[in-house]
Amino acid sequence: MAHQKTNLPTKICPVCQRPFAWRKKWAREWENVVYCSERCRRQGRD
Repeated sequence: MAHQKTNLPTKICPVCQRPFAWRKKWAREWENVVYCSERCRRQGRD
């Protein structure tokens, strides 16, 4: 049976305006995550 991924916290990326969900690799720094991807992070700093 597949693991349910419901009710995960989400944020809106300020660069692409798309929602993105919490990921395991962000578990410790979710409060500091701003961008959905490395690509958006690079664009956002310009």
